[in-house]
Amino acid sequence: MKQMATDLYRRLPRIRPQTQWHFLLLFPWFIPLLTYWVIGSRYWTEPWIFITATILNLSIAGCCLVTLDLVTQHVISRYPNLGQTWQRVWRLIVVFMVITPCFVFGTITAYSYFHLFGYVYDPETLSIGRIALVNLIANLLSVGIDESTYSLKKWRENKLEKEQLEKINIQSQLESLKNQVNPHFLFNSLNSLSSLIDEEPEKAEQFVDEMAKVYRYLLQTNEDVLTTLDTELGFIQSYYHLLKTRYGAGIQLTVDIVSQARTYQLPPLTLQMLVENAVKHNVIHASKPLLIEIRTTDDGQLLVRNNRQRRTSGRIASNQVGLSNISAKYRLLAQTDPVVLADDDYFTVMLPLLKPAHA
Repeated sequence: MKQMATDLYRRLPRIRPQTQWHFLLLFPWFIPLLTYWVIGSRYWTEPWIFITATILNLSIAGCCLVTLDLVTQHVISRYPNLGQTWQRVWRLIVVFMVITPCFVFGTITAYSYFHLFGYVYDPETLSIGRIALVNLIANLLSVGIDESTYSLKKWRENKLEKEQLEKINIQSQLESLKNQVNPHFLFNSLNSLSSLIDEEPEKAEQFVDEMAKVYRYLLQTNEDVLTTLDTELGFIQSYYHLLKTRYGAGIQLTVDIVSQARTYQLPPLTLQMLVENAVKHNVIHASKPLLIEIRTTDDGQLLVRNNRQRRTSGRIASNQVGLSNISAKYRLLAQTDPVVLADDDYFTVMLPLLKPAHA
């Protein structure tokens, strides 16, 4: 029972700090002023009326505030970014101008109908226009407080996230630099070259050319934020040549890219990280070849997929560093994160492609 009560409490909507500021800054003057206009001087001269009327009106105002808070949270969830400030502000103003008059004038109507505290509506003593004006001012102050605190908080969050992403990006670059001289990859490549020199010297010469292209690209590419898909594919072909020489029929690469997409851009070494992960975590054998597919989708994204045949012995634990680095690079470019789909048969990554500035 206690656990059920705790779970229910956690699911209840939380009142935002901005709403608490509304209460502290607006209610101490707005509620007494409105109550005085409705009841008159008796509000100040009779303690019982002062206490009960204040408690009643604060309770009604609290319900109004909670209602506004829930609707405000919905508006903010629809328009959360700093670039959507105007869309957010004018909707909040409309919400406040619809909800608060319902509570204010609904309360006055209840006072008149039930003759609470002896109240009888008198248009000469109660100015609806004056109440509406004060309500308007209070609403504008509320929206101003809400938007100011939210925007400041969002700005700080964006700044912190940018700093964190830049830190991740620097770490990614350091990882890439370390991978450029990865002793295992270099050792395997030299072993493949050594076996070719005596048996197939022509292939050995081609292998050296492709190996030079790979390392030249690795050394140069960290200076660039983006590269064209065509350039990245050229590098992948050289990288795949080294893998193919080593694994033979155990690995196959299929590339199907529409011509227009080749001029689109993506962070450099993105494809290399995904191909390397596929090689790292799957069985590669001529009888069970690792099939890697790179193609464009109908909606203009890049799909990288490999069949899953996970290692059963000597399995390498995945720390998701490669995918995290790729996601960090896309976030630094203010792009949506790549989408990762995995089932028993395939591991798929959907990458956004960026149109060049002149397109």
